[in-house]
Amino acid sequence: MAEVNDKVLSNQEVNESEEHVEDFATMLEESFKKETSGENVVDGVIVEINDNIVLVDVGKKSEGVLNISEITDKEGNIKYKVGDNIKVVITGYRNERPSVSHKKALRKEKVKEFIKNYSEDSDENIEGRVVGKNRGGFIIENEDGCEFFLPRSQAAYRDVNALVGKNIKAKVLKVDKENESIIISRKKFLDDDRKKKKELIDKLLESGEVVEGTIKKITTYGMFVDIGGVDGLVHYSEISYKGPVNPASLYEEGEKVAVKAIKYDKEKRHLSLSVKAVQSDPWEDIKDQLGVGDVIKVTVSNIEPYGVFVDIGNDIEGFLHISEISWDKNIKNPKEYVSLDEELDVEVIEIDPESRRLRVSLKNLKPKPFEEFIQKHKTGDVVKGVITTLTNFGAFIKIDGVEGLLHNEDTSWNRSDKCKELYEVGQELEVKITRIDVENEKISLSVKELLENPVQVYAKTHKVGDIVEGTIRDIKDFGVFVKLDENVDALIRKEDLGDKKIEDLKAGDPIESVIDYIDGSRNRIRLSARKLSRMKEKAMLNEINKEDKMTLGDIIKDQLK
Repeated sequence: MAEVNDKVLSNQEVNESEEHVEDFATMLEESFKKETSGENVVDGVIVEINDNIVLVDVGKKSEGVLNISEITDKEGNIKYKVGDNIKVVITGYRNERPSVSHKKALRKEKVKEFIKNYSEDSDENIEGRVVGKNRGGFIIENEDGCEFFLPRSQAAYRDVNALVGKNIKAKVLKVDKENESIIISRKKFLDDDRKKKKELIDKLLESGEVVEGTIKKITTYGMFVDIGGVDGLVHYSEISYKGPVNPASLYEEGEKVAVKAIKYDKEKRHLSLSVKAVQSDPWEDIKDQLGVGDVIKVTVSNIEPYGVFVDIGNDIEGFLHISEISWDKNIKNPKEYVSLDEELDVEVIEIDPESRRLRVSLKNLKPKPFEEFIQKHKTGDVVKGVITTLTNFGAFIKIDGVEGLLHNEDTSWNRSDKCKELYEVGQELEVKITRIDVENEKISLSVKELLENPVQVYAKTHKVGDIVEGTIRDIKDFGVFVKLDENVDALIRKEDLGDKKIEDLKAGDPIESVIDYIDGSRNRIRLSARKLSRMKEKAMLNEINKEDKMTLGDIIKDQLK
């Protein structure tokens, strides 16, 4: 629907080689002829079909070789059988065996048909896809399978390397019946099309003339209107002074509509049209009568998921954004708070007659829940709330109309616990308020502070220096995590493993060590296998000394004799 969006050459670049078109076309045509010479369509007979190739009798000493992909459909089904006649083109020879192409033969037949029906007086345009390129230009194929040659000089495309695969429109520049080739020019098409549209657009913008157009397509953001062969967009904000409206509720495709041209983007080649510019401007009546802070009565005229349009009574619509309906930040749909044709008192928060913009607020006329909350609650309070949202990082809980955040790490003393796994939306939960950020209106909550700290419980029956046995839960580069009790994990740092090598350990293995450090407030325990080894060595030496009544020095002295 929109104008051509490709990066095309400027008018100067388009015209500077216009007088040499025929020379270039002739030169490139000759190049094209050399590449296609000898490729005549012949009738062949399929004599053999193998996995990858097909042998075709083309009247030569050896059968022609045809790639099997040329006779299979999109589903991979073979369309011919041995004995079938098939048209092919001999594209070359390999080891005296001809290479043939069926698809190329079909395309050449299409070219013959096009040339037969072509009239030089028709000023014909073609539309097709760029399917390949050679040293002189590009091969274009239309939906009928007919091939055309687009010389590089006639491509009018800055990045010619990116042209393959594009759909283009072009004018037929020359038809060579003798050599069965059709030369086209995208440059010529764009130049003619540009001139025609520019003349019309300039006329409409200068005159301000009201013209009748035909609605070609209606979208959610506006409608495309054809005015004399030029497509323009009537944005949904240019349909009525009431504000953005759904064009599908007012118009149908194919319907006639009066419009004015209001803007043309030369770079994007987009023409903007307006329906409301044809009508009188109601904003002139209110620009000196209404101001920010005024409270006005409005009627709900349209409800969208993102907000509400309200009629102020003189064919002007204001917009009530979903965030301005309530202090509740979790509004899913405005329909939960307002209904169509309902009358509301709202506050004007923005008015811009030049931009035709009027924004209003409903929540500004209501008490602010956060201010009421901090008057009732303080840090340390234990309260009940309802879970409104579960996320990967925690849960939002509504308490007296205000939401607080329960982070995963504040849910349980078990670090692996996640809110998503423990709770459900709508569930009531008792929590402790751990922080109130008045400036940013944020509330932090905790459940684990209402629960007994598992390390503090463990510390009641264990102390630093106790020998304990646990199970290896996880192994990291920096050490080993050991499970001592339910929700009680401890860390043996790599340097505290002693003679144990970290690469020899695995999860699930029992391991004995000594408690080296306990911090109940931070829920941390650190163990040491190295200290346990030293303790055992010391105990063994003490035992030896006790039994033999000898000192360590005596033992060493005896060994030196």
